[in-house]
Amino acid sequence: MSKLKLKNHGAFTLIEMVIVLFIISLLLLIIIPNINTQKHSAQSKTDAAFQSTLQTQVDMYDNDDAVSWDQLEKDNYLSASQTKKAKSEGYTIHDGTVVGPKK
Repeated sequence: MSKLKLKNHGAFTLIEMVIVLFIISLLLLIIIPNINTQKHSAQSKTDAAFQSTLQTQVDMYDNDDAVSWDQLEKDNYLSASQTKKAKSEGYTIHDGTVVGPKK
């Protein structure tokens, strides 16, 4: 009779798997709050840049009358998408100054 050779397969033990899962969960606990903070920071910078763009266009309009988003779009100072965003997000113009929405 021939002897059957048992192959020795290397495998992870349960303890090794638990340690790896613990390390992965620990990294996720550190990374997820940081991603959320970065998202809010990027959004606030985007809003400030958009408000600055709107203010620049209002300043360039050079009209003594009260200006509106529709006038700025009609005279090609703003694009249709900029006008739509300014209206939908609640930006207003008071005495030549762009006022951002209350968030």
